[in-house]
Amino acid sequence: MSGLNTEWALEQLDHFISATTVTYIESPPGSIGFHSYRTAAPEDDIIKKAQVVEQILDRVVRGWRGQIKKKDQQKWSVHYEASVRAREALLRSDEVRQNLGDDAPEISAANLHPWIWSGARSLWQSGHFVQAVRDAATKLNAETQNKVGRRDVSETDLFKQSFSFDEAKPGKSRLRRTRPEDSNTYRSLQRGAMTFAEGVFAGIRNPLSHEADQELSEQVALEYLAALSVLARWVDESTVEHAGGAS
Repeated sequence: MSGLNTEWALEQLDHFISATTVTYIESPPGSIGFHSYRTAAPEDDIIKKAQVVEQILDRVVRGWRGQIKKKDQQKWSVHYEASVRAREALLRSDEVRQNLGDDAPEISAANLHPWIWSGARSLWQSGHFVQAVRDAATKLNAETQNKVGRRDVSETDLFKQSFSFDEAKPGKSRLRRTRPEDSNTYRSLQRGAMTFAEGVFAGIRNPLSHEADQELSEQVALEYLAALSVLARWVDESTVEHAGGAS
Protein backbone atom coordinates (compact mmCIF):
# COMPACT_ATOMS: atom_id res chain seq x y z
CA MET A 1 0.00 0.00 0.00
CA SER A 2 1.42 3.27 -1.15
CA GLY A 3 3.04 5.35 1.56
CA LEU A 4 2.66 2.69 4.26
CA ASN A 5 5.73 1.28 5.99
CA THR A 6 4.65 -2.36 5.84
CA GLU A 7 7.40 -3.72 8.07
CA TRP A 8 6.58 -1.19 10.80
CA ALA A 9 2.82 -1.80 10.48
CA LEU A 10 3.25 -5.57 10.77
CA GLU A 11 5.35 -5.11 13.91
CA GLN A 12 2.65 -2.95 15.51
CA LEU A 13 -0.07 -5.43 14.56
CA ASP A 14 1.92 -8.39 15.91
CA HIS A 15 2.40 -6.67 19.26
CA PHE A 16 -1.29 -5.79 19.43
CA ILE A 17 -2.47 -9.28 18.47
CA SER A 18 -0.29 -10.77 21.19
CA ALA A 19 -1.53 -8.25 23.74
CA THR A 20 -5.22 -8.85 22.98
CA THR A 21 -5.08 -12.64 22.76
CA VAL A 22 -7.58 -13.89 25.34
CA THR A 23 -7.53 -16.74 27.81
CA TYR A 24 -10.82 -18.37 28.83
CA ILE A 25 -11.40 -18.24 32.58
CA GLU A 26 -13.84 -20.92 33.75
CA SER A 27 -16.62 -20.23 36.23
CA PRO A 28 -15.66 -20.80 39.86
CA PRO A 29 -16.36 -24.32 41.19
CA GLY A 30 -20.02 -24.83 41.95
CA SER A 31 -21.18 -21.92 39.77
CA ILE A 32 -22.48 -21.58 36.23
CA GLY A 33 -22.32 -18.64 33.86
CA PHE A 34 -19.56 -16.72 35.62
CA HIS A 35 -16.83 -17.47 33.10
CA SER A 36 -14.77 -14.61 31.70
CA TYR A 37 -11.90 -13.77 29.38
CA ARG A 38 -8.55 -12.24 30.19
CA THR A 39 -6.27 -10.50 27.70
CA ALA A 40 -2.56 -11.27 27.69
CA ALA A 41 -1.61 -7.66 28.39
CA PRO A 42 -3.04 -5.19 30.93
CA GLU A 43 -5.80 -2.85 29.78
CA ASP A 44 -3.60 0.26 29.93
CA ASP A 45 -1.01 -1.29 27.63
CA ILE A 46 -3.66 -2.30 25.13
CA ILE A 47 -5.17 1.18 25.10
CA LYS A 48 -1.77 2.67 24.28
CA LYS A 49 -1.20 0.20 21.45
CA ALA A 50 -4.73 0.73 20.11
CA GLN A 51 -4.03 4.42 19.55
CA VAL A 52 -1.57 3.50 16.81
CA VAL A 53 -3.13 0.27 15.58
CA GLU A 54 -6.49 1.92 14.88
CA GLN A 55 -4.80 4.23 12.40
CA ILE A 56 -3.25 1.24 10.63
CA LEU A 57 -6.59 -0.53 10.52
CA ASP A 58 -8.28 2.55 9.04
CA ARG A 59 -5.80 2.36 6.17
CA VAL A 60 -5.80 -1.39 5.59
CA VAL A 61 -9.24 -2.74 6.57
CA ARG A 62 -11.82 -0.24 5.34
CA GLY A 63 -15.00 -0.17 7.42
CA TRP A 64 -13.65 -2.52 10.08
CA ARG A 65 -15.42 -0.67 12.90
CA GLY A 66 -18.86 -1.46 11.56
CA GLN A 67 -18.32 -4.74 9.71
CA ILE A 68 -16.87 -6.96 12.44
CA LYS A 69 -19.21 -8.22 15.15
CA LYS A 70 -18.02 -7.93 18.76
CA LYS A 71 -17.83 -11.14 20.78
CA ASP A 72 -19.55 -11.34 24.15
CA GLN A 73 -17.37 -10.32 27.12
CA GLN A 74 -14.40 -9.62 24.84
CA LYS A 75 -13.86 -5.87 24.72
CA TRP A 76 -11.07 -5.97 22.14
CA SER A 77 -12.42 -8.73 19.90
CA VAL A 78 -13.21 -6.37 17.02
CA HIS A 79 -9.74 -4.85 17.14
CA TYR A 80 -8.21 -8.31 17.40
CA GLU A 81 -10.02 -9.71 14.35
CA ALA A 82 -9.37 -6.55 12.33
CA SER A 83 -5.67 -6.76 13.22
CA VAL A 84 -5.48 -10.38 12.09
CA ARG A 85 -7.15 -9.41 8.82
CA ALA A 86 -4.87 -6.41 8.35
CA ARG A 87 -1.78 -8.51 8.99
CA GLU A 88 -2.82 -11.06 6.37
CA ALA A 89 -3.72 -8.31 3.90
CA LEU A 90 -0.30 -6.73 4.24
CA LEU A 91 1.60 -9.99 4.04
CA ARG A 92 -0.24 -11.17 0.94
CA SER A 93 -1.00 -7.88 -0.81
CA ASP A 94 1.39 -8.56 -3.70
CA GLU A 95 0.08 -12.10 -4.16
CA VAL A 96 -3.55 -10.96 -4.17
CA ARG A 97 -2.90 -8.10 -6.56
CA GLN A 98 -1.03 -10.33 -9.01
CA ASN A 99 -3.73 -13.01 -8.98
CA LEU A 100 -6.88 -10.89 -8.87
CA GLY A 101 -5.90 -7.90 -10.93
CA ASP A 102 -3.52 -6.58 -13.51
CA ASP A 103 -1.02 -5.38 -10.92
CA ALA A 104 -1.64 -1.80 -12.02
CA PRO A 105 -0.15 1.04 -9.96
CA GLU A 106 -2.33 2.24 -7.10
CA ILE A 107 -3.12 5.74 -5.94
CA SER A 108 -3.33 6.51 -2.24
CA ALA A 109 -5.55 9.32 -0.94
CA ALA A 110 -2.92 10.03 1.69
CA ASN A 111 -0.41 10.88 -1.06
CA LEU A 112 -2.63 13.43 -2.76
CA HIS A 113 -1.93 17.13 -2.33
CA PRO A 114 -1.97 17.96 1.43
CA TRP A 115 -4.79 20.48 1.04
CA ILE A 116 -7.04 17.77 -0.37
CA TRP A 117 -6.22 14.96 2.03
CA SER A 118 -6.33 17.20 5.10
CA GLY A 119 -9.79 18.36 4.05
CA ALA A 120 -11.11 14.86 3.37
CA ARG A 121 -9.27 12.69 5.88
CA SER A 122 -11.56 12.48 8.94
CA LEU A 123 -14.75 11.84 6.99
CA TRP A 124 -13.03 9.57 4.48
CA GLN A 125 -11.85 7.23 7.21
CA SER A 126 -15.39 6.89 8.54
CA GLY A 127 -16.76 6.06 5.08
CA HIS A 128 -18.55 9.37 4.44
CA PHE A 129 -17.15 9.79 0.94
CA VAL A 130 -19.55 12.43 -0.41
CA GLN A 131 -18.91 14.76 2.51
CA ALA A 132 -15.18 14.02 2.36
CA VAL A 133 -15.03 15.18 -1.27
CA ARG A 134 -17.13 18.25 -0.48
CA ASP A 135 -14.86 19.17 2.41
CA ALA A 136 -11.78 18.70 0.23
CA ALA A 137 -13.25 21.10 -2.34
CA THR A 138 -14.02 23.59 0.43
CA LYS A 139 -10.43 23.34 1.67
CA LEU A 140 -9.10 23.91 -1.85
CA ASN A 141 -11.30 26.97 -2.25
CA ALA A 142 -10.15 28.40 1.09
CA GLU A 143 -6.46 27.82 0.39
CA THR A 144 -6.78 29.46 -3.02
CA GLN A 145 -8.51 32.46 -1.45
CA ASN A 146 -5.66 32.67 1.06
CA LYS A 147 -3.03 32.52 -1.68
CA VAL A 148 -4.50 35.35 -3.76
CA GLY A 149 -5.75 37.30 -0.75
CA ARG A 150 -9.42 37.39 -1.71
CA ARG A 151 -12.71 36.72 0.06
CA ASP A 152 -15.06 38.45 -2.35
CA VAL A 153 -15.23 35.54 -4.83
CA SER A 154 -15.20 31.76 -4.48
CA GLU A 155 -15.20 28.49 -6.37
CA THR A 156 -15.53 28.79 -10.19
CA ASP A 157 -15.41 32.59 -10.20
CA LEU A 158 -12.37 32.58 -7.94
CA PHE A 159 -10.36 30.31 -10.23
CA LYS A 160 -11.55 31.99 -13.41
CA GLN A 161 -10.38 35.38 -12.17
CA SER A 162 -7.21 34.08 -10.55
CA PHE A 163 -6.00 32.34 -13.72
CA SER A 164 -7.23 35.13 -15.99
CA PHE A 165 -4.89 36.47 -18.69
CA ASP A 166 -5.70 40.01 -17.48
CA GLU A 167 -3.05 41.92 -15.59
CA ALA A 168 -3.34 41.99 -11.82
CA LYS A 169 -5.27 44.90 -10.34
CA PRO A 170 -5.59 46.20 -6.78
CA GLY A 171 -7.57 43.57 -4.87
CA LYS A 172 -7.43 41.19 -7.85
CA SER A 173 -4.22 39.19 -7.80
CA ARG A 174 -3.56 36.58 -10.47
CA LEU A 175 -2.04 33.12 -10.45
CA ARG A 176 0.60 32.40 -13.09
CA ARG A 177 1.52 28.79 -13.75
CA THR A 178 4.57 29.96 -15.67
CA ARG A 179 6.20 33.30 -16.46
CA PRO A 180 3.72 35.50 -18.39
CA GLU A 181 4.80 35.80 -22.01
CA ASP A 182 3.43 35.74 -25.50
CA SER A 183 3.70 31.99 -26.00
CA ASN A 184 1.38 29.10 -26.71
CA THR A 185 2.67 27.28 -23.60
CA TYR A 186 1.76 30.13 -21.26
CA ARG A 187 -1.68 30.58 -22.79
CA SER A 188 -2.33 26.85 -22.73
CA LEU A 189 -1.39 26.49 -19.06
CA GLN A 190 -3.55 29.41 -17.96
CA ARG A 191 -6.53 28.40 -20.07
CA GLY A 192 -6.19 24.78 -18.97
CA ALA A 193 -6.30 25.78 -15.30
CA MET A 194 -9.35 27.97 -15.80
CA THR A 195 -11.35 25.39 -17.73
CA PHE A 196 -10.27 22.50 -15.53
CA ALA A 197 -11.32 24.39 -12.39
CA GLU A 198 -14.69 25.12 -13.96
CA GLY A 199 -15.13 21.44 -14.76
CA VAL A 200 -14.13 20.35 -11.26
CA PHE A 201 -16.62 22.62 -9.54
CA ALA A 202 -19.41 22.22 -12.11
CA GLY A 203 -19.00 18.47 -12.48
CA ILE A 204 -17.91 17.40 -9.00
CA ARG A 205 -18.40 19.98 -6.27
CA ASN A 206 -21.78 21.41 -7.27
CA PRO A 207 -23.64 18.11 -7.91
CA LEU A 208 -22.46 16.72 -4.56
CA SER A 209 -23.96 19.68 -2.72
CA HIS A 210 -27.37 18.43 -3.87
CA GLU A 211 -26.79 14.75 -3.05
CA ALA A 212 -26.70 14.80 0.74
CA ASP A 213 -28.74 11.58 0.96
CA GLN A 214 -26.60 9.66 -1.51
CA GLU A 215 -23.19 8.09 -1.12
CA LEU A 216 -20.31 7.56 -3.52
CA SER A 217 -18.33 4.40 -3.97
CA GLU A 218 -14.82 4.61 -2.57
CA GLN A 219 -13.32 4.32 -6.06
CA VAL A 220 -15.36 7.17 -7.54
CA ALA A 221 -14.67 9.35 -4.51
CA LEU A 222 -10.93 8.67 -4.84
CA GLU A 223 -11.03 9.71 -8.49
CA TYR A 224 -12.79 12.93 -7.50
CA LEU A 225 -10.15 13.65 -4.88
CA ALA A 226 -7.45 13.02 -7.49
CA ALA A 227 -9.02 15.65 -9.77
CA LEU A 228 -9.13 18.13 -6.89
CA SER A 229 -5.52 17.29 -6.09
CA VAL A 230 -4.39 18.19 -9.62
CA LEU A 231 -6.03 21.61 -9.30
CA ALA A 232 -4.62 22.10 -5.80
CA ARG A 233 -1.11 21.37 -7.03
CA TRP A 234 -1.47 23.85 -9.89
CA VAL A 235 -2.60 26.55 -7.48
CA ASP A 236 0.10 25.77 -4.93
CA GLU A 237 2.89 25.83 -7.51
CA SER A 238 1.70 29.01 -9.23
CA THR A 239 3.25 32.43 -8.71
CA VAL A 240 1.02 35.18 -7.34
CA GLU A 241 1.01 38.33 -9.45
CA HIS A 242 -0.02 41.46 -7.56
CA ALA A 243 -0.82 44.81 -9.07
CA GLY A 244 2.51 46.31 -10.01
CA GLY A 245 4.47 43.07 -10.24
CA ALA A 246 4.73 39.40 -9.21
CA SER A 247 5.71 38.11 -5.78
